[in-house]
Amino acid sequence: MKNKIRILVTMLFGVFMVHAQKSMDAFEVQVDGLGCPFCAYGLEKKFKEFKGIKKVEINIETGDFSFLYPTEKALSMTAVITQVKKAGYTPNKASVTRANGAIETSGDTVTTLTEDSVVVNKEVLVAGRCEMCKARVERMSLEIPGVTTAVWNLENQQLTVAFDKNQTSVDAIQKVMAKAGHDTAAHLATTKAYDNLPACCHYQRLEL
Repeated sequence: MKNKIRILVTMLFGVFMVHAQKSMDAFEVQVDGLGCPFCAYGLEKKFKEFKGIKKVEINIETGDFSFLYPTEKALSMTAVITQVKKAGYTPNKASVTRANGAIETSGDTVTTLTEDSVVVNKEVLVAGRCEMCKARVERMSLEIPGVTTAVWNLENQQLTVAFDKNQTSVDAIQKVMAKAGHDTAAHLATTKAYDNLPACCHYQRLEL
């Protein structure tokens, strides 16, 4: 009888452990500054300090970084963002899907439209070179209050943006792009801002 009880307890414990192993939170972070495989290795190595991390995936071109982490350890969004910074990179938009289905996000700027809003669509020349540039330009655009949509085309360097002209303007958008290191038709990035871009993002400079 005792042996049967031991077997039953062992089986139940095994089922519990299997269930616990499946309970993982899914993290996704858009990271700026990953210019090469060595950069990706450095980021992954830094996150290996989080014991139990699984399925680390890094897309160098877009800067997308994702991994799974045990739910029971309750890893916070703040801790993840801090770890990215410790690795020497800039964390942008981040999100985590908890094992229970709850979703937490960070880095979103939500534009609120009112009855007085006047949404217009414009195309803006924004210089860039790669998929990481695309991710950066679109993210920076969407962080501008008043901007509702932003899509950058790598082939023709055009940023198609929709915005409430009562909240922002084409000129303001171009200034933000230049500050981020991307030349525009009206505003050029400073040499320092341009040099701070990852090597893969160093496009041919524009002239005014």
